[in-house]
Amino acid sequence: MTTKELTCVVCPMGCQITISLDEDGTVLSVEGNTCKRGDTYARNELTDPRRTLTSTVVILGGTDKLLPVKTDAPIPKKDLLRAREALRELTVTAPVACGDVLCTDFLGLGVSIVSGKTVEAC
Repeated sequence: MTTKELTCVVCPMGCQITISLDEDGTVLSVEGNTCKRGDTYARNELTDPRRTLTSTVVILGGTDKLLPVKTDAPIPKKDLLRAREALRELTVTAPVACGDVLCTDFLGLGVSIVSGKTVEAC
């Protein structure tokens, strides 16, 4: 049996969690979390870690030059670099409203890229 330590980031509590694993890497127990969300977070972090990607893209014809964007759901951590590089190629045209979907099924990951800000046309 092995153990892993991590800090839960689901809420501001920052619980120190200890996960016990068997020889095959199967989670046997999760301890230290103060809520059920911490248990879920710990199990997912060891089996399929995911993150929400936030970045900026170029916006043409707007009052700003860059538009903040994010994925509408977390993506596999292993795909973050590939996704970030793909966003360098994405360009949008103003006007754009906060929450507008700019790209659906981004990289075949089943998530959309959404605007984080309203930018009016010049």
